[in-house]
Amino acid sequence: MKRTQSGMTLIGFILVLAVVGVFVYMGMKVIPMYSEYFAVKQALKQMSQESGVSQQDPKRIKDGFFRRLYISYADNVKPANVKLERRGAGYVMTVDYEVRRPLIANFDIVGHFNAEQVLSRNAGDD
Repeated sequence: MKRTQSGMTLIGFILVLAVVGVFVYMGMKVIPMYSEYFAVKQALKQMSQESGVSQQDPKRIKDGFFRRLYISYADNVKPANVKLERRGAGYVMTVDYEVRRPLIANFDIVGHFNAEQVLSRNAGDD
């Protein structure tokens, strides 16, 4: 009776390990980008829950927003990426920014993020 071996060869194992390594490396580049995006969304949500935010001037609102981002170590959002426009009794704050991270050689990972939040007296009703 002849027995055949079954399983993965060394070369097959090395190839699987290489593919897994590439995905782990890409994850190490992408996860911080999304972590920062969720920090931006959280800061916007906190701004909307702040009482009297709709009566503040735009400069003060932006300063409060960037203070919250500073605490979260979100440093890819610049003042030029934040738009604040008057709408009704409050404001609409829009954050639109892009993050570019080098991947391998001349390949980059680019993430484009956009978040919007209504800042008004009744912000909890939106």
